[in-house]
Amino acid sequence: MKNDAALWSFRKMHGLGNDFVIFDGRMDSLDLTGDQARHIADRRRGIGCDQVITMLPSAKADIFMRIQNVDGSEAGACGNATRCVGDILLREKGSDRVTIATGAGLLVVYRDGDLIRVDMGMPLRDWQQIPLSQPMDTDHLDVTVGPLSDPVAVNMGNPHVVFFVDNIDDILLAELGPQIERHPLFPDRVNVSIIEDRGNGHLRQRVWERGVGITDACGSGACAGVVAASTRGLVNRCATIELDGGILQLVWGADNHVQMTGGVSYVYDGKISLDQIS
Repeated sequence: MKNDAALWSFRKMHGLGNDFVIFDGRMDSLDLTGDQARHIADRRRGIGCDQVITMLPSAKADIFMRIQNVDGSEAGACGNATRCVGDILLREKGSDRVTIATGAGLLVVYRDGDLIRVDMGMPLRDWQQIPLSQPMDTDHLDVTVGPLSDPVAVNMGNPHVVFFVDNIDDILLAELGPQIERHPLFPDRVNVSIIEDRGNGHLRQRVWERGVGITDACGSGACAGVVAASTRGLVNRCATIELDGGILQLVWGADNHVQMTGGVSYVYDGKISLDQIS
């Protein structure tokens, strides 16, 4: 919400440590530039966050959610941001169901007790849908970077590549993530996950997000994780996924939709002058 000529209100929220600065541009026009998004996301010179979110009007849903990464680039979907924004809308409407339009399509958000559940839609698994730069079996990509090899590719509104490892703590994701993100096979770059199977439907996952870096949690990454682990026979279409920031519950249903459930947290509300950001 725009309070006056100089200041815009924002809300800081996070889902399992994956944090967002959320602006409400429904009543007043707000079109943040990439430079503005980078400044806002900067943890030393701005507010600090993994993604900058703008809620905008939509003719097809309760809102359109614009997602800008730390580097100013745009993302099609973000599961944790969808849960955070969904909680705002559910509280506003006093409802148990809201719809959010994104660059990747329409998402439905539900209140599930104290948690928020998002129908993240159907995973895209054809090589052109990821997309890849050449035809390849997306269940077994011919990609090796350091100790990581033979990943699964899944598009959950954003392109993801998922590697399975014996010991997740042995993998230097901060070094390998940026190399894989910009691998020639991924023309739109890619989000990089590593997963350790801990048995009984429990997966330990870490994620390098394109345009951001390592995050405490990645909702669309967790969705890609349950799909990838299911295709490898590690889980039976549902999983408890432990990320750096906490736990998400994932179900890849018979309708081919992936449901993601987890908590959200409010941090604080504030105001910022956008006129001083080029």
